Amino acid sequence: MTLSPIPGLRLTGLASCAGCAAKMGIGTLHDVLAPLRGIFDENANENLLVGLDGADDAAVYLVAPGVAVIQTLDFFPPVVDDAYTYGAIAAANAMSDVYAMGGEVKLALNITAWPEDLDPAILGEVLRGGAAKVAEAGGVIAGGHTIFDVEPKYGLSVTGIIDPAHIMQKSGALPGDVLLLTKRIGTGVLLTAQKESRAGCETGYNAAIESMLQLNRRGSELAREHGAHAMTDITGYALMGHSSEVAIRSGVRLVIDAASVPLLPDAQRFAAEGATTGGGGRNKAQLAERVQISGDLDPSLVEMLFDPQTSGPLFIAVPADRAEALRSAIAREMGGCWAIGHAEAGEPMVVVR
Repeated sequence: MTLSPIPGLRLTGLASCAGCAAKMGIGTLHDVLAPLRGIFDENANENLLVGLDGADDAAVYLVAPGVAVIQTLDFFPPVVDDAYTYGAIAAANAMSDVYAMGGEVKLALNITAWPEDLDPAILGEVLRGGAAKVAEAGGVIAGGHTIFDVEPKYGLSVTGIIDPAHIMQKSGALPGDVLLLTKRIGTGVLLTAQKESRAGCETGYNAAIESMLQLNRRGSELAREHGAHAMTDITGYALMGHSSEVAIRSGVRLVIDAASVPLLPDAQRFAAEGATTGGGGRNKAQLAERVQISGDLDPSLVEMLFDPQTSGPLFIAVPADRAEALRSAIAREMGGCWAIGHAEAGEPMVVVR
């Protein structure tokens, strides 16, 4: 890990929002995309296997018998002050959508916006961090595009491949499935605590960095091997937003045990102290009709359920008779995996108890 070339520079101080907390609200995005649905008839293109109508984690296009391309992109402002680490986290986050679809990363292009008066050597470190993470994933950086902007932004356009018979989607969860989460949540709160220089946040912040740097590659591979029914990753729309998409797309009710949701160290404490994000507030406001939360829950725990995650966990629905084998396999290879609830017949929504 290499520190930013300018001593004392805080990249996060140049960002209005940290990481995936910068995402447009889920309801607003739905409205913005509505006109596109009148331009393209996805049913007219038999090779487009997953597109806008599916509202999934990435697009999937059939290019040959047994071979489909996965295409996605993601970018955001700095989440940490170290340039190399920022690049690596942004790359891990962008590639996660390929893993959420069950695919293999092959190719990536840099997407960069950079202030004209900010040392380009810092950008070089960002790009180096991103390239190292793509190499770790077994992919290659093959180009990119860079523009000037008042705020730094970095991410990737990622191309993956998959056998079309093995695509993982948000649809597919069935009553009786067990719900698994492959990482602890709380990155949004902890990044905010660090940005605000709150005392005592170092332990949680360092744990958040370690979590964000971890690829979802092995979790995805193991989910496929164990016959998971549905999968997505938890990012800017938080556990509640992304799990509700699984509920709606699958036509099932998801029941989540709040006490079983794994949290990063000190995240709930800082949420209680007010270190929350604008993205979390938008999530709560726009997900009210999709989520039912017990009134007995601690408000700070509720904040965690709506906290935007950067390079967050996989959320997996797996048959009950395979759940423990998958959970333990992922825990061995990724350092943790938690059963947090189940799917049942009922109105498509998320119920938290």
